[in-house]
Amino acid sequence: MKDVKVYGPGCKRCEKTEELVKAAAAKLGIEVSVEKVTDPRAIAMAGVMSTPGVSVDGKLVHTGGLPDSGKLERWLSA
Repeated sequence: MKDVKVYGPGCKRCEKTEELVKAAAAKLGIEVSVEKVTDPRAIAMAGVMSTPGVSVDGKLVHTGGLPDSGKLERWLSA
């Protein structure tokens, strides 16, 4: 199971990012645990300067804007 964190204040882009992560995981048949991190201090401590941010298994892989579905699939497959 992959541990995915979506960092952001709860905006529409952050919600959409969570949906994209779940859709990519379903397409690949991978189980994911998605956690939404909304605390500004926790977001900053993770190194996210622009939201939404995404980490997979503790590695920050994306910040700022909606992630591309192809990239999401690569990150989840790794």
